[in-house]
Amino acid sequence: MSPEQIRLIIVVYMSSIIPLILIPFLNKKKRIPSWVLPIYVASFIACAFGWELWFTYGWVGGDPVDFRRAAVLNTAIPFHLNWILNSLADAGSICIFGLLFVWKLFGNPAKVFLHWKWRVFLTLLVWFLGQNIFVEMFLYHDQLAIGKPISWAPFSPIGPWFNPTLFQFHDRTITLQGQLPWVIMSFIFYGALMYFFRMKEHQFKNDLS
Repeated sequence: MSPEQIRLIIVVYMSSIIPLILIPFLNKKKRIPSWVLPIYVASFIACAFGWELWFTYGWVGGDPVDFRRAAVLNTAIPFHLNWILNSLADAGSICIFGLLFVWKLFGNPAKVFLHWKWRVFLTLLVWFLGQNIFVEMFLYHDQLAIGKPISWAPFSPIGPWFNPTLFQFHDRTITLQGQLPWVIMSFIFYGALMYFFRMKEHQFKNDLS
């Protein structure tokens, strides 16, 4: 097992398991607002059904993940556990971290998320895309290399059939298909937050006071 593979395994398990333990614990201890936990759960569902299940199993026009990565990684990250770990990492380490970052940057979320604000949306978009490009370049580049097609997915509707290269860094390629899930997720996540906060506006204000 190479150092790069060890690093990938550590990052995958830590980024998925730490939020899974920490968010419910902090919620139970009332150290975070009560609305963080349902957003975490909803984000997990969106990531899982939006693309992670499709990318793992290669349901439509793609190769399953166990075909696209080394055997040692299939042993360390079991095939049927892959989409769960990735969805947990997406929801906790990316979506909730992005939410908390926006909260700290722009202030009270009960006000920030009531109306569309381009600076808030663009902050989320830059965070979502930035982390995804980093992950694809330095963790999953071998699994997403040219010649290893990933499946069509609801949040990646172009599939592998129209997948232009956006840019290359040494031997690592960033393609449009790989970025689309987080572009679409940015709109859905922000829109869902706005709906969520509008429905529960008074409750959230009391929770944050």
